[in-house]
Amino acid sequence: MGHEQTRGVHCGLPGLPNTIDCGRGIVEQILITSALPYANGSIHLGHLVEYIQTDILVRFLKLTGRDAVYMCADDTHGTPIEVKARQKGIRPEELIGIYHEEHQKDFSDFHINFDCFYTTNSPENRYHSELIFTRLRDQGHIAKRPVAQYYCEKDSRFLPDRYIKGACPNCSTPDQYGDVCEACGTAYTPTDLADPHCALCGTAPVMRESVHYFFTLSAYEPFLREWVATPGRLQPEIRRFIEHWFKEGLRDWDISRDGPYFGFKIPGEENKYFYVWLDAPIGYIATTQKFCEMTGRDFPSYWLDSKAKIYHVIGKDIVYFHTLFWPAMLKGAGYSLPTRVLVHGFLTINGEKMSKSRGTFINARDFLNHLDPQYLRYYYAAKLSGQPDDLDLNLDDFATRVNAELINKIANLVSRVVPFVNRNFSGRLSELPAGYDTLIGEMLDRVPAVRENYEAVDFSRAVQEIVAISDIANKFFQDRAPWDLVKTDLPAAQRVCTLALNACRTVTALIKPVLPRFAADVERILRIPELGFNDAARFDLTNHEVGPFERLVERVDPKKVQAMLGSK
Repeated sequence: MGHEQTRGVHCGLPGLPNTIDCGRGIVEQILITSALPYANGSIHLGHLVEYIQTDILVRFLKLTGRDAVYMCADDTHGTPIEVKARQKGIRPEELIGIYHEEHQKDFSDFHINFDCFYTTNSPENRYHSELIFTRLRDQGHIAKRPVAQYYCEKDSRFLPDRYIKGACPNCSTPDQYGDVCEACGTAYTPTDLADPHCALCGTAPVMRESVHYFFTLSAYEPFLREWVATPGRLQPEIRRFIEHWFKEGLRDWDISRDGPYFGFKIPGEENKYFYVWLDAPIGYIATTQKFCEMTGRDFPSYWLDSKAKIYHVIGKDIVYFHTLFWPAMLKGAGYSLPTRVLVHGFLTINGEKMSKSRGTFINARDFLNHLDPQYLRYYYAAKLSGQPDDLDLNLDDFATRVNAELINKIANLVSRVVPFVNRNFSGRLSELPAGYDTLIGEMLDRVPAVRENYEAVDFSRAVQEIVAISDIANKFFQDRAPWDLVKTDLPAAQRVCTLALNACRTVTALIKPVLPRFAADVERILRIPELGFNDAARFDLTNHEVGPFERLVERVDPKKVQAMLGSK
């Protein structure tokens, strides 16, 4: 294996404090991660469910004063990387470098703001992988035993996970790799597959013996049962799902692979490497260390002394790794444990799995080439409930809902009021009209529910409340008809507009975690400081001058949706 990949790291600005004191004591410190995208392919709309969900959560936490940081990295080791690089005739290091740059660009263009986006092929990740392995071994929780495994005589190599395919031993889905079923999420060993064949040449393999390293997961069952049962740790559905693994009995985990293999060598071995699923989640730790080195923050407070809360956001296909292997490894090695694991479902498009043949396997760049990324952020938020249910991107509903809610309600008020104020009052607001305390209260009474739903990661209900506030404000503006009132009572019309733009500020502060670019545009148009979440409860934007109106967001054009599909 070559040198670790360290180029292209994107981390926050240096000099940030490790905790923030707002005069009310130390602010809650939270580290949030998304699962690491694999560096052998492009980001697609299914991936973006998780990254948009996590980004909204992190932005909300920051806007409410929490010291939240968002860590992620490319997952860069393992046989799929080797296979893809081999197909392209390049070194694995070159391949992961290409995808690292592509991933960063796609995430940035979808307004996903990592505090640090790194790589698992790094010196920090090697260090923590070796340290965790050594500590587990010294405690007697690493065992060596011979294993019978498949060997391809044609290619003269053992066939780990992605070098072998066959039918899943649990659900019988064909063409599955040798480590985990993409259909049912079951983890297994390559020898469990039915009808196995070499992924490189297609020939049937033979059995040979090799000595492997195992993590004795079964020794951690009492701890894991207690950890899983902790209130607030997991969604109830996921906790019940994990119970069947306990009933079946936890199996020791093979954490080694025979060379050739793209990854980290096991200390003391010449031709054995850590399995990618050992060092991949350790990438959360390594990325945090890189972030702390670049920003001057205190690394131990995140991963060594449990001062910070740790949230993992993952898909339901990797629950086994994140709720059993990962906490057991951390416990045994003396690292901080995750506080919460939030699991989401899969993405379907028009009610079916994404499909290349149907043109619905849509990469991030395909979407960006035709449509505004704010559309997808809004639509996903409007459907994400914080539960592990699948999310369907119905493309007809997508266009209808974004146009009806984001365009006609949330953006509509700014689009109507600001040009009117500029035409009739030279951009000046006045005072709030008298007699509308009840109306203002009706809007502000919904703000706590928005916050509660963001906290619960129930973005769907949060968005519903924001749309309801927009409805109230739009109805007020329409009913008061300042375009008529201005003809007879100019000051009264100005006061109507003042109230309406205060409502705009409230809605903007509330939708800001979902639509940060939209919020920044409104802040600039209204000539107001960057909004925090608490600004949603303020109705004091008076005797103030707003700027010229700028187009905020266009309607979804169904022809562009079809063009996106047609480009596939």
